[in-house]
This record gives sequence, structure tokens and C-alpha cells, in this order.
Amino acid sequence: MRRTKVAAILRDTEYGKEVNVKGWVRTRRGNKFVNFIALNDGSSIHNLQIVADVPKFSEELIKRITTGSAISVTGVLAESSGSGQSVEVQATNIEVIGDCNADEYPLQPKKHSLEFLRDIAHLRFRTNIFGAITRVRHSMIFAVHKFFSEKGFYNIHTPIITASDAEGAGEMFRVTTLDVNNIPKTEDGIVDFSQDFFGKSTNLTVSGQLEGELAALAMSEIYTFGPTFRAENSNTARHLAEFWMIEPEMAFYDLDDNMDLAEEFTKYLLNYALDNCKEDLEFLSNRQQEEEKNKKAEDRSMELIEKLKFVVENDYVRLTYSEAIDILMNSKPHKKNKFQYPITGFGSDLQAEHERYLVEKHFKKPVILTDYPMSIKAFYMKQSDDGRTVRAMDVLFPQIGEIIGGSQREESYDKLLERMRVLDLPEKEMYWYLDTRRFGSVPHSGFGLGFERLMLFVSGMGNIRDVIPFPRTPKNAEF
Repeated sequence: MRRTKVAAILRDTEYGKEVNVKGWVRTRRGNKFVNFIALNDGSSIHNLQIVADVPKFSEELIKRITTGSAISVTGVLAESSGSGQSVEVQATNIEVIGDCNADEYPLQPKKHSLEFLRDIAHLRFRTNIFGAITRVRHSMIFAVHKFFSEKGFYNIHTPIITASDAEGAGEMFRVTTLDVNNIPKTEDGIVDFSQDFFGKSTNLTVSGQLEGELAALAMSEIYTFGPTFRAENSNTARHLAEFWMIEPEMAFYDLDDNMDLAEEFTKYLLNYALDNCKEDLEFLSNRQQEEEKNKKAEDRSMELIEKLKFVVENDYVRLTYSEAIDILMNSKPHKKNKFQYPITGFGSDLQAEHERYLVEKHFKKPVILTDYPMSIKAFYMKQSDDGRTVRAMDVLFPQIGEIIGGSQREESYDKLLERMRVLDLPEKEMYWYLDTRRFGSVPHSGFGLGFERLMLFVSGMGNIRDVIPFPRTPKNAEF
């Protein structure tokens, strides 16, 4: 008999028909007359209740139905008289597909800490919380592709292996086939990368943006969605060594067009989550409130669904970096030295606490900051006429601060080359990037959205390691 997923069974009201379900046992309880088995196959946050009349099954079979075991159940769909579910399956046949030693199984039917679950990340998909996160993550991936496809963008796969650090990110993972125990060196004593696989020094990419620009300057509107890597030795709740980036690049877009797209894109994603992930979001919201119930009211997070609606129902406030600095300099936290990182005026690198103040306290709306100092932004950003700022933009959300960073790109060959020389960037290695400014250059813009940062916002989780299936962090590359 063909299997039906739990999610479909829970929506079915055709009582009396025979069905087959397969999944993993969450719990089994009951007495010598009847057992109630909670079954889950990952398709829903809710378990399906299986009712088994014990005398109809062998004692040996019942003993094998333990938490974690995999079973196939054939039975009759019935309206449930118990609380918590509308339907149940009254079992006529049960087959144990995969046994599970209950004494050794780490996921007992009790609350486990997130830290413990990270240590058993190969099993944490089986918990309610990571089942919910996985389904929401899938929905967000689908929504990203749906949004850009509907707008006529082309998805481009940019290289994971790159020969330059022209992005200016610094700490990159080296890619090499050289024998680490016998590294070839030149007469000058430096590593001879000419003997390496690619004949030069190569690394894992920190961004697909530069290659994305090449495609945009022919295809008009493209986006990348791929893994990126940063060898930053940081163990914070906001850092990963491997993460996913969404980076659209658009020819003929100025900064205003860029901001319009960023606002439309983020609202689309959050609306998609609200429309398609209702049960999982409600579960994640309840989890967050339970976690924070002992905190002071002012320290608690905004309720998850309310927070998502806060973004989609408001127009984003747009102001310049200079205007934001003036607001922060005149704010109570600054005057009372409450900011951990003091604002010193123009040129200050804004931290999450400053961004959150603007969003949550001052404007009470999402914010887009523009026109940052040239000195604190990347070489490829379009230089403003004032000679000291660039046409950059950052989108700021409540509780998380910056969620998108982008800019109009510098289309002038001379200005770009001059900036690269000031920053001592490898002009020869970057000939391909400069060529796009020599041959039919046009105004163009783009931005980057860290997918795991989006997932933190949508899920309400507090640690970025809990919104990616297998986190890669310093001293941790398990599974």
C-alpha cells in the first residue's frame, strides 16, 4: 500500500479509509490493553497518534516499538476523541523497519539543551525544534528562487574556489594539493604555488559578488545563492566559517533602485514565511517565549510573528549615515555612556547596538542607511561627489541589526583603478574586473543577504549554529 505523509493524514477527514504511514516513534505510552504511539516523519510539527490494541500484536513487536525506532503502520483513519489531535490511525498492522536501543538513544522524550543538540547534530533533525527550522529553511530557499525568477533574474553559479582576496575580507581558507609535510619553496624561501594544482595560490570564496557583476553586465539582472567561507577565529553566536549568501547584481540600477529591491525582497520572504510556515512559526514563537519567560519585560524579544509583521507592515525609513550619527550622538544612551561602543562622530563604524537603537527605539521601523564614509567601505562602491562617502546602503532590522549590505558599484574605470591603487589591491590579478569598466560600463548595483542571518530573524533562534544543519566553527567540523 502506498505511504501517505503525516502532514497529509492530519488534514484528511475521510474517516474509515485504510491508510499507511511510516516514520519514527517519538513516544509510546499506554497499558496492557491499548498503546498510543506518537509518530513523526518530518512533514509536520505535529505527531500522528497511532492507536494499537495490544492483544492484536505480539508482545515482542510491542517491545520493539521504542522512542527512535522506525515503523510502518497500516490502519483505519478515525476521528480522534483525545485532545491535541483531530485524527488518529487505528492500527491493524505494524512493522518495525528499524530498531532503536532505547537505553542508548540520546534523544529521550524530555527537554534537551541546544548545546547538547549541537553535539549530536546528526540526530537533532528528529526534534521538534530542528524539524521546524528545517522546514522553514526550505521554505525560505524556495521563496528566494521564486522571487527572483518571477522578476526575470537569472541564477548564476559563481566559483567557490578563487585566486584572489580582492573582496578585502582577509581571513580565507586556502585550497591546495601541496604536500603539507614537504612544501616546495622558491629560492627566496617562499611557497612555490606554481607546483600547486591551479599553479597559483587559491582560496575558498568569501563572496560571489565580483563574478556576479560580470554576469549582470551582460544579462542585466542576476543573483547568486551559494556557500561562502570565512576563516575568522570567532566563537560568537553570530559567526560561522561556512555560510550561504544571496547576492543579486543588477545593471542599470542606481542606489534608489537597489533599496527598492532590497525592501521588496525582504518583505516578500517574510510574507512567504507568514503565509506558508504558520504552524512552525507558532511553535518557534512559543519556544522563544518559554525560553525568555524569566527575563525582565524590557529584555524579552519581540514576539516572533509580531516581529515579522512589524517588518512587512512598515515602510523602511531611509536616511544617510551622517543623519544617523547625529541621531545617535544626541541619544540618551550616548549621553549617558550606555553604548558599549561609543559613537565618536563621522567615521564611526556602527555596531549592532547602534543599529538596533535606530530601528527599535528611535524610528520604530526598519531602517535603510545610505552614504557611508568611503574609509570604512569596500573599494568597489560608487564614490559620491563629496569625495568622502560612497553610495552604500545597509538594511537594519529589529533585534538583529544589519541584515543586508549593498551599494551602487563604481562604474568609472579611472575612479575604480585609483581606489584600488590607494588600497594596494592587485591590479594585474583583477584585470577581468577592470575590463567590465573598459568595455561598455554602465551604472549597476547589488547587495548581499546572509541566509543564516535571515534564518535567525525568521526563526527567533539566538545562535546562528542552530539555523544551519551542520555548523562549521573554529575547532568544529563534525559530521
